[in-house]
Formats: sequence, structure tokens, C-alpha cells
Amino acid sequence: MNLLRRTSKENKRNSDFLDPEDIFLDASNSPGFDENKLEGTFEKPLAHSLSRVFLFLLIIIFSLFGSRLYMMQVVKGDSYKERANKNAIKKIPVFPLRGTIEDRNGEPLAWNLKNEVSGVLERRYIKVPGFSNVLGYVSYPKKDQSGIFWQDAYLGKDGVEKQFQGLLQGQNGEQIIEVSATREIVSNNVLTTATPGKNIKLSIDAKVQAKMYSEIEKLAKQASFESGAGVIIDARNGEVISLVNYPEYDNNLMTNASSAEEKATISSDLVSTHNKFLNRPISGLFIPGSTVKPFMALAALEEKVISPYKNIFSSGQLVVKNKYGGPDSIFKDWKAHGYVDMRKAISVSSDEYFYQVGGGFADQPGLGIKRIYSYMDKFGFEDITGIDLPGEVSGVVPSEEWKKRKFKDGDWKLGNTYHTSIGQFGFQTTPIELARSYALIANGHNLVTPTILLDKKASSTPVDFSDENLRVVREGMRLSAIEGTAHLLTMENVSLAGKTGTAEVGTNKEKVNSLVAAYFPYENPKYVIVIVMEKAARGNTFGATLAGKEMMTFLRDETNYTK
Repeated sequence: MNLLRRTSKENKRNSDFLDPEDIFLDASNSPGFDENKLEGTFEKPLAHSLSRVFLFLLIIIFSLFGSRLYMMQVVKGDSYKERANKNAIKKIPVFPLRGTIEDRNGEPLAWNLKNEVSGVLERRYIKVPGFSNVLGYVSYPKKDQSGIFWQDAYLGKDGVEKQFQGLLQGQNGEQIIEVSATREIVSNNVLTTATPGKNIKLSIDAKVQAKMYSEIEKLAKQASFESGAGVIIDARNGEVISLVNYPEYDNNLMTNASSAEEKATISSDLVSTHNKFLNRPISGLFIPGSTVKPFMALAALEEKVISPYKNIFSSGQLVVKNKYGGPDSIFKDWKAHGYVDMRKAISVSSDEYFYQVGGGFADQPGLGIKRIYSYMDKFGFEDITGIDLPGEVSGVVPSEEWKKRKFKDGDWKLGNTYHTSIGQFGFQTTPIELARSYALIANGHNLVTPTILLDKKASSTPVDFSDENLRVVREGMRLSAIEGTAHLLTMENVSLAGKTGTAEVGTNKEKVNSLVAAYFPYENPKYVIVIVMEKAARGNTFGATLAGKEMMTFLRDETNYTK
């Protein structure tokens, strides 16, 4: 039997047969086994603690996925559904036709034109020079890279386009577009239709506007003026017939520039020293010079500072003796005029006469700066006119308080009053402000509010002056147009009253501004014209009256405004 057992074991060793007992050994090793040499058991059962960790991790993972699924489908299901719908359905604004702009006679100034290439509705403006600053321009709707509009309207950016945005824009409509997963349009429906903007008519006369710009441009190039501005206003109701700024930007280019060259032109205009984007008639401040003298005269008459018949001798300069023994103060006149009364002083523009009327001299009392300031306020200086255009600024009338704010040596001097009396020192006005003030002299009793919109209800502030005093001032201005400083305006079949002004500007007074203001017809005043030419060489012999004469000739021959 032992023999048989040995034989059996030997057969096993010599055969390929494996007995299960040779594989599945005891779970615990015998002491003789060396585990480091991989002797002993071939497998070990997992520890119970490790099994629990693995199970816990599986539970956490499934919980996270479950909670996320719950949030997406139950809690935020409606939100994700809405987002899915938005990916399939888009709302696109439908832009309305912008209102057109016409002049008082129905001449188109701004209109809409569909670009045949892009299909975009473009804004177009009259190409005749002289209209850009008053009309302004628009900015087209804009969208981001995903196609979402962040500016969903045509926005007026200057002038009439900006001022009357609410009227011109209209109301956007809405279009619903459904797209497939491949971004193909499935359906295209208009939910609400767009409401067109309103068409408006301006009080501007396009023919007069174009001519005014042409004459100001011609004079600027002839006499090297840096810039200019012109205004014609109805003295009865404030309607603006012409409002010109030179030089101007190109509003067609500002709105529709596409090429690199066109965009470069815009960039150049933006940094130009000529400041083409400043609308000088309403936003440009100019020293008025002698154009304020009729107002000083009216104030002096109202305050009974001087009789209109009193003569003052103009020697060419006013010398104020220094009572402390120092050098005398000399205030120059532009020439010696001899004896002048008020009418002639306005006509020849005597500085010496108005020095005395404004600040007093010897036995002649003056208004003094407080009364000057008060009356200039009545005439509409140092206040915006209220014209319905954006960007208007107010003028400046020097005063004791103003000097204290502006100068370290803030004490008011007699010389400051003298210079203020002839429209110098810190005196500044806009062309539209000056035109409104002259309209007050023309109509006699109303400070009108200028308007650019035709048929707008007239608005004005009543101002009470003596008719007799007004008559003296008007006669002085009429004399100026016949034989005085404004005589170049005189022409056949036109009666007008006018006043010129020259103002020194620059650090060393090396340049001058030239101004002219007039109203017409003289017997039945209807309109006021103001032209301001800015910064030419001091020795320049050409003034604003040259452009004024050309304009008056045009108005007489080509329009009915002088009748």
C-alpha cells in the first residue's frame, strides 16, 4: 500500500495534472514559508474596512450624478427648457424708417436710402456744404460677435439728429426666427411691426444756409481767418433761417464711412486744430467788441446817465491821471473822432465815448460795473438762449465776483469797467446769443427764444424799455450802416441798421476777430444777421462786413427776406 501511494505521488510529479489541493492552500501560512520569496498563500481576502470605503465612494458618485440630474430636470428644468428654446428661437429687432428732415421750403436735408449691396438702410444727407453741424449724424445699430444687438436703434449723435431723436427714431418692431440644430432658418415671422419715425421740417432755408457757408468760407480763405460762424434769425418769433459753422465735418462720412481712407479722414477731423465738431454759432465763445455798444447806450439812456444829445470830445485816447504820482493810465480809442453825441458815437464806434458812459470820467457819470452787469443780463447776455439744439453754452459778462474767481488780484479796477464797456476784458458771447440780443433791439420789447423747428410755438421774455430810448439806439445803428463803420452793408432797395466789432485776441493781441450785426428792413424789422470771423492777423483789412454785404445782396436778389 505504501508502494502504491509513492507510485501515485511520483506519477503526479511526472504528469501535467494539477491537484486542487496543490493550489488552494490554507489561508494561513505555515511557519516555514517565506512570504518575501512569494512562498505561502497566493491570494489574500480584502479587508472589510477597504470594502466599506469602496462602497462609500460608489454611493457618493451616484449621489452626485443623481442630484445633478435632479437639479437639471426638476429644479431647473424650466430654465434649461427656456434656454433650449432660445437657442432655437431668436428675437430680432425690426428697425423703423427714420423720419426725414426738410428745410422750411420742403428741400430734403436728410433721408433714408437702402444699400443695394448690403441691404442695410443708410442715412443720407444733403451734400451741399454748410449743413453738417446743424443736422448732425447717426450711429447705426450694433451687435456683438454672437449676433446680439447691444445698440438696437439708430442714434442721433449731434445737431438736429440728436435733439429730435425721439421724433425721428420711431418704434422698433420684433421679428421671431426659428432655427434648426444645424442653424438653418425653419420659420421667420414678424411679431410686431415697426412704427416709422416722424418727418420734420426745419426753419432753416437751405438756399440761404448754403450761401452763408460759401461766403464765410470764401472770406476765411481770402483773409486767413481760422474759422467763422453765421446766424440769421427772425426777430419776431425766433425762427432760425440760417445757422452756419465753418469749417465743418462731413456728416455723410461720419455716418457711412467704410473704407480705410474715409475712416482716416474722420480721425484727422477729430484731432484737427480747427475743431470742426464745435458748433460755433451756439457753442463758440467770442469777444464781442464794439457790437455791445448799442446795448451800453440803451442802458445809459434808461438810467439817465447821459442825454443822447450831449457831445463828448474824442481825442483818440482817454488819460486818467495817477493821483499817487505814478504813470497815468491811458485808454486808447481806435481813432480821434472829435465831438460825438450818442448817435454818432454808435455810428463811428467811439471807444472814448463809451469809456466815459460806462465807467465815468471827470464830470461825466458812468453806469458802473454793477448796472452794466444788470442790463447785460436783461439783454440776454451770460445766459443760454434755449435754442433747440444740443451743446449750447452761455456767454460771460465780467463782474466784480467774476474777477475774484478768475484772478489772484481780484480787486475790480476802473480800467476793467472801461474795457467791459467796449466789449473787451472778459466779455464773451455766442453768435446766437448776440443775434437774439439784436432781435430785442429790432422788435423792441421781446427777448425771443431761438428755434430750429418750423412752426414751433414762439416763446419769448418781455423786456420793458422806453420807445424813445430804443429809437435813439436804432437811429445810431442806421447811421452806422449809412456812413459809419457798417457802411459796406448799404445797398439800393435795402434799408438796414447795423454795427461792427473788432476784438483783439491772443496772448500778445496779435490776432483779431471781426464781427458784424444788423437787422432789416429798418422801418419794419423782421430779421437779424450776425457774422463772426475768428482770428486773422491784426493788420488784416478784410472784415466780416464783406461777407455781410454779399449775404445782403443775395437776400435782396434771390429771396423775399428784405421786403
